[in-house]
Amino acid sequence: MIAAGLLLLAVGAVDLLRQMVHTRRWLAFTLAAVALVVVSAGLDALIAGLLAVAVAAIWTWVMPERGPARAGLWPVALLGLTAAACVVIARGRPRPGPLGELWATYRPTDTVSVDVILLVIGCLVFLLESGNAVVRIALRSEMGEREAVQTPPSDAAGSPSVADGAANAPRRADDPPADALRAADRPRRVGGDALPAATEPGDPVSTPSPVLKGGRLIGPLERILVFVLTLAGAYTLIAAVFAAKGIVRFPEISADGKSGNRAEYFLIGSLVSWVSALAAAFLVWWGVNAG
Repeated sequence: MIAAGLLLLAVGAVDLLRQMVHTRRWLAFTLAAVALVVVSAGLDALIAGLLAVAVAAIWTWVMPERGPARAGLWPVALLGLTAAACVVIARGRPRPGPLGELWATYRPTDTVSVDVILLVIGCLVFLLESGNAVVRIALRSEMGEREAVQTPPSDAAGSPSVADGAANAPRRADDPPADALRAADRPRRVGGDALPAATEPGDPVSTPSPVLKGGRLIGPLERILVFVLTLAGAYTLIAAVFAAKGIVRFPEISADGKSGNRAEYFLIGSLVSWVSALAAAFLVWWGVNAG
């Protein structure tokens, strides 16, 4: 069980650092790896800690921040199977190492071991940002291929644009220069904000509305809420959370066109997010009852 907690903690911490730290990442990764090895040594699980660091390093390569995953969802499946195997094979220990002795002395109850606590922490850290990565890879693998198929030939890479075609056409003496045609297609900037190219000097300048990225925050909160409610046995509240999300998204889904891309996008993202939270909760439940 301790190996599963360290594994999820290492992978989740790597994804959190990639999201929060943008300069000198090597230093942040090194400090996180040293801290994880020290904690694992204090829990008498040094080998499991070193293996978790190695798996986290491989995770950063197969699950890049941008672009498609190098192996699709297979790394996620292998990680889940490995964590489940660690929970099933190795049960919780009552006093693992110096940190286990310290926890056994000051813990509020005798039913929860430090291995279970570390597993819960690992699941929570994994659901924060790694859950977003799993949802993002699932959406790219499904919706990205469809967008590539539906892209018309005129929009493909390397195809001439309208401005390029006008620039290469036969020219007259009163035609504007080719650079002006290309500049007409580029957005103008007023105060650092891009405006449409058709904006004229006399037209009113509309202030662009800010683009909110609430999904990056709503997704982790939703997964943690489902995780906690599942462990608490509040299945009615979980159903209420699912229904509330569907109601909030209903106007956007109902306004979808014939393609149904928004509805499918919502369903894929929500189901992958919920399955991740439910799988993590089941992992902890199994560890508690088996240990």
